[in-house]
Amino acid sequence: MESPKITRALISVSDKMGLSAFAKGLTAAGVEIFSTGGTKSYLEKEGVVVRDIADYTGFPEMMGGRLKTLHPKVHGGILCRRDHLGDMNALAENSILTFELVVVNLYPFEATIAREGVTEDEAIENIDIGGPTMIRAAAKNHQFVTVVTDQEQYSNVLEQIQKNGRTTLQLRQSLARDAFTMTGNYDTAISRFFNERLEDGNFPTTLTLKLQRNAVLRYGENPHQQAAVYVDPRSKIANVVSARQLNGKELSYNNILDLDAALAIVRSFEKSAVSVIKHNNPCGCAVAVHVVDAVRKAMEGDPLSAFGSVLGFNRTVDVPSAELLTTPGLFVEAIVAPAFEPEAVEILTTKPKWGKNVRLLHVGQLDLKASRWILRSLEGGALLQETDTQPDPENQWNVVTEKKPNTEIMDDIRFAWEIVRHVKSNAIVLAKDEMLLGAGAGQMSRVDSVEIAIKKAGNRINGSVLASDAFFPFPDSIDKAAEYGIRSIIQPGGSRNDAAVIEACNKHGIPMIFTGRRHFKH
Repeated sequence: MESPKITRALISVSDKMGLSAFAKGLTAAGVEIFSTGGTKSYLEKEGVVVRDIADYTGFPEMMGGRLKTLHPKVHGGILCRRDHLGDMNALAENSILTFELVVVNLYPFEATIAREGVTEDEAIENIDIGGPTMIRAAAKNHQFVTVVTDQEQYSNVLEQIQKNGRTTLQLRQSLARDAFTMTGNYDTAISRFFNERLEDGNFPTTLTLKLQRNAVLRYGENPHQQAAVYVDPRSKIANVVSARQLNGKELSYNNILDLDAALAIVRSFEKSAVSVIKHNNPCGCAVAVHVVDAVRKAMEGDPLSAFGSVLGFNRTVDVPSAELLTTPGLFVEAIVAPAFEPEAVEILTTKPKWGKNVRLLHVGQLDLKASRWILRSLEGGALLQETDTQPDPENQWNVVTEKKPNTEIMDDIRFAWEIVRHVKSNAIVLAKDEMLLGAGAGQMSRVDSVEIAIKKAGNRINGSVLASDAFFPFPDSIDKAAEYGIRSIIQPGGSRNDAAVIEACNKHGIPMIFTGRRHFKH
């Protein structure tokens, strides 16, 4: 059966952007418009002829507008199946008109609860009832009814009506999908609102997510894997997904992961900081008073691995930093930063051979507080935990060795302890002059991580400090550290062999701090 010609529309919207032109176009195409309350008043002021739903149903609006469209003469006209004799007879017997077009958007619940100082009563009054009911009814009956829920849909719908007097089934199916997505997201926002107020603990009984597709990527981790990136519209924190790309090719799946890791590291420092990421681990990182000095130190951390890396800045990328990064022999895949000086962008994108392809991401001012939660998908479920961003108070640290660390190396100890939480476990970090010299990451044995970090540090290792994300199960790593002149060690402690590890440090004259807090990153 061919879809019916659109002769009658029901319009009830909170957001009236673009509505006037759309409604006038419908009227010109011979569509009769029914409406309610504020929408009706708005359209009449715009010169659009509108029939009042209350006059049609014979039932007035009441309860301050809570009850307007919940009536059989409204929903019968939306839900009736035109190819179903019983439905059509019911319409005739009860003087019910058909609605072939339903145009509805909802009370701004999320905008309301986002306002500072909003009361619970205000939030509840902005829970739309009639709107979702009409949307769901029209979407269910999309075989015969066109449902419009967003102003971006107006032009396409109007074009088809003007051309053919009706819409295609393909369009109606697409609009129905969007409608159910909209009402689902709306209910999710309301559910989250009540969860945040009523749950006894930090974790909701039911976890509901609202993520919008931001882009379909060329591929995933590998070329044979498909991938897409989604954005959380509620997030207000500077992030890679919502960043503005100033230059370069489309971001890849791996670029996005590495840029996120780069940003997570630098946002934790108050000084100018630069991180260098390769395969989701830092191969370089440094802090300094001037950002260009942080760039130089970070790139010198592991020059071999830094080739083709991703960089994170917590300061504006300035001209001296851009000049340094375009030194012959260097190659950078992408940079994420709060901002870029215009001349720095010009240098980065034109001076080196790789300039036209380098991805530059502007994220805006960094908030030192990152998101509270991190979600990891699993086969059959998910894990939710707090992000590992809480500070480790130094007044809870405990020097457990006979020798105390000199105050002159405490900045290096703090730096190393901050970096190690960003390295995949088992994690070992060597640092000196607030610069990452070497990292051992993702090894099955902690002593292997120590040996890798030592190899990376090379002849710069003497006088450096070592940080371990978890306890040392045996003193073998301490013996190895002493062999290469490591000056101090910081670790959580908590091993059954702590006494043996402390004894080894005392034997070699290495001061060691226990923080009491582990920083595994899997």
